[in-house]
Amino acid sequence: MKRFVMAALGGTLAGVIATTQVTGPLLAQENTAQTNVYEQLDLFGDIFERIRAQYVEEVDEKDLIEAAINGMLTSLDPHSSYLSPDDAADMRVQTRGEFGGLGIEVTQEEGFVKVVSPIDGTPASEAGVEAGDFITHVDGETLLGLQLDEAVELMRGPVGSETIITVVREGEPEPFDISIIRDTIKLTAVRTRTEGNTVVLRVTTFNDQTFPNLKSGLEDAAEEIGGLDAVSGIVLDLRNNPGGLLTQAIRVSDAFLESGEIVSTRGRNPGEGERYNAKSGDLAEGKPIVVLINGGSASASEIVAGALQDHRRAIVVGTKSFGKGSVQTVMPLRSNGAMRLTTARYYTPSGRSIQNLGVSPDIVVEQPRRRPNAEEEEENARNNRSEADLRGSLSNDSLSEDEIQQIEDERAKAEEAAKLREDDYQLAYAIDLLRGLSALGPKE
Repeated sequence: MKRFVMAALGGTLAGVIATTQVTGPLLAQENTAQTNVYEQLDLFGDIFERIRAQYVEEVDEKDLIEAAINGMLTSLDPHSSYLSPDDAADMRVQTRGEFGGLGIEVTQEEGFVKVVSPIDGTPASEAGVEAGDFITHVDGETLLGLQLDEAVELMRGPVGSETIITVVREGEPEPFDISIIRDTIKLTAVRTRTEGNTVVLRVTTFNDQTFPNLKSGLEDAAEEIGGLDAVSGIVLDLRNNPGGLLTQAIRVSDAFLESGEIVSTRGRNPGEGERYNAKSGDLAEGKPIVVLINGGSASASEIVAGALQDHRRAIVVGTKSFGKGSVQTVMPLRSNGAMRLTTARYYTPSGRSIQNLGVSPDIVVEQPRRRPNAEEEEENARNNRSEADLRGSLSNDSLSEDEIQQIEDERAKAEEAAKLREDDYQLAYAIDLLRGLSALGPKE
């Protein structure tokens, strides 16, 4: 016992001595670092004064300082930035679900403005803007060399005004123009519909409305089908969802999980990490779920997809997601401005960071481009002939009228499903998958 105590004391003393020995050099390094910082700040002040006094035109001092602050933040990563009072007010409005603009979520990639996703039902979506497009010009003015906020400012304008964006798209040999009429963007966070006995929850964004819309939409759709027991499964469609509020992503994930971790965040200081766990209760009561994702599914969408995938609560179908695995904190500043700063990375329950990697679907399903109508009609004409079309074919007298009607009803459902495949192949695949799971029956 005495030996153990002595060993412990010896270790403590050695530690004190070692600390005492290096205190001088550490303090010197710290003082040197502080001196360098003050020198750099003096340099900044000198440059600011020279610009203000000698630039060829008179400059707005406030704009100059804001540009310097924004340059400092945007040099860190594509998602950190300064928000002027007007931009901060716009952001607060956006989280409530209504704002003016084109209806696209953009980021910056190697100096180019890249579309993360068009928002459903907005002018950009209806004009044909697609996730992954690169916007090179707005009304003939190049975006190359501009900060992201400056590029976004060029795309803004009065409701009802026209803007022409020039787009570079993979698979297209030349850049092309898209004309868009600006409008007030009213986001419906969740659109709900039924396909047979399947409930389709189309989540377009994660704002204050998302979880309440999802909960009420699921309840209404289940009632329309005949109760939750009659529901065969749920499609959670997160395609082209650029993300939004972390709190809403957690609530949506929690809606379908009984327990366990949803997501964790880890910042610069490991001790300041956060873990978010599910509470008891599953809105779907164990019904099978398919999550649809694509390259436009980012941030909060990836949190939901990753959590449900890691817990084996859902099958993820589609193509690899965008890969934004960082958390931004919006910090209010003086004069009603704000700073958006990347403060952490988030991790799925299995410990995966999806930064730059994205969520990989369990089943990869591409969305094919539509073929020309003439080709489709010709192929359909060849495939639609049957025994009943042949002259002199035998009739079927072994079935009652009710049995024949039942067969025709089932055929009508199958034809409706085939039509859906033409309109949205990925969604049709998800619904077929749920029908297959439902046909297997409940687990014993």
